[in-house]
Amino acid sequence: MDLNNILGVVLAGGKSQRFGQNKTQVKLKNQLLIDYILKEIVDEFKEILIIANEPIKFIKSKNISTIKDYKNGLGPLGGVLTAMKWIKENDKNYKWISTFPSDTHIKKKKELKYFYENIKISESKLFFIKSKGTRHNIFGLWSLDLLDKLETDLENGERKVEVWANSIGVSTVNIDYKKPDPFFNINTKEDLEKAIKIMGHDQ
Repeated sequence: MDLNNILGVVLAGGKSQRFGQNKTQVKLKNQLLIDYILKEIVDEFKEILIIANEPIKFIKSKNISTIKDYKNGLGPLGGVLTAMKWIKENDKNYKWISTFPSDTHIKKKKELKYFYENIKISESKLFFIKSKGTRHNIFGLWSLDLLDKLETDLENGERKVEVWANSIGVSTVNIDYKKPDPFFNINTKEDLEKAIKIMGHDQ
């Protein structure tokens, strides 16, 4: 799949309620948590858009931009729609957006490459990574053709990625891995402690 047709999008607009502070700004081994995913993807896409509703720090790059959610309180689906609207409003040529969480720290370039290489775009307008029986709804590839449907459903009250994806139809790419889990994400202080222990071993 041609990554030039894809806008990379990091969803960092959440309130981090379970963590107790903005987890994207937490330092893990002297590096901001959000920078782990950015360093994985910054050289893969022509442009990366961070959706964040407050000022945050991150690695500097000429191809990274930040914007706020177009409307508060819509969750990850709102972030997806925000990115799609940004493409349209700025006359960008992207046909897809690829979404990433801002709270994951384990290297995953190999797995992401496998994801894009095994997508059959004729099968669906939405693709998620699946590993060991778990579907990772934020590691997704979304067609711009979904914009109108997504906007309508958000206006009608839909908030859950899982439910919305199932309602429109979603394909998955199964990715096997050896420990540690490359899709492990940090939601709580306990998860942060696990991440620190993971980093004590070779990735």
